[in-house]
Amino acid sequence: MEITVAFSTNDGKTFVDKHSGDARFFYIYRITETESVFLKRLENTAPEEKKHADPEKAKGIGRLLKKEGVQVLVSKIFGPNIKRVRKQFVCIMMNDASIAQSLEKLQKKLPEIQAEWRAGEERDILNFKNKSL
Repeated sequence: MEITVAFSTNDGKTFVDKHSGDARFFYIYRITETESVFLKRLENTAPEEKKHADPEKAKGIGRLLKKEGVQVLVSKIFGPNIKRVRKQFVCIMMNDASIAQSLEKLQKKLPEIQAEWRAGEERDILNFKNKSL
């Protein structure tokens, strides 16, 4: 059982403190129940928003991450485009101090995350903020 996860970050260690799509990078990992493996740092080259909640921004992020096989997008904050992005990815909100802490939690929640992935475009947004896992 494994998933490919992208974390919204500017420094590779912590989450960006803005909307997920405003991150400079996405750090991509493959996660199983026993390990997490860093795959790559992906620069966010999605187009800048021309208006708030610009659908072109959501499409750009979707294309970037889909090309890398991403199934899950993790961030502290998602903007209004989450309604578009969740059709392509399992969106998870977390507020851990570091991405490393989140990796451990995601490993424990892998069956729940995979069940949400299988729900397709009707999937829910998972909120793991302030929850002990």
